[in-house]
Amino acid sequence: MTRRVGEVMTRDVVMVSVDSTLVATAREMREHDIGDVCVMEDGRLFGMLTDRDIVVRAIAQGLSPEVVTAGDICTRKLVTVAPDDGEWYAVELMRLHTVRRLPVLDHERLVGVLSLGDVAIDLERDSTLATISAAPPNA
Repeated sequence: MTRRVGEVMTRDVVMVSVDSTLVATAREMREHDIGDVCVMEDGRLFGMLTDRDIVVRAIAQGLSPEVVTAGDICTRKLVTVAPDDGEWYAVELMRLHTVRRLPVLDHERLVGVLSLGDVAIDLERDSTLATISAAPPNA
């Protein structure tokens, strides 16, 4: 029997405001040793931003990370799942949309994020991806 997204997702999601500068956002990522954050506006999910987005959409374009905000460059068109959705359904969405993480919304309220690493740890504990995903962060 397939598990539900809510059983596998990461609940401790790091969130930043749409007005957070990229410098402040990058510091949050460093502090929490993560590569993505949920961008929020008025308590609602506005978009998602990865460390790669910061590099490719801002730094490589010559934009100032002290001026550009998370809301300026985050991905707004998101594929989402609900906590009661099946894990395999979420995996299929990741495959179809070539994404590695899905925000989990319960009636439009952000309750977690399901990452490819979360799925690997749950479905294939002995896989290389699961081992890497479960390892403690580098110092």
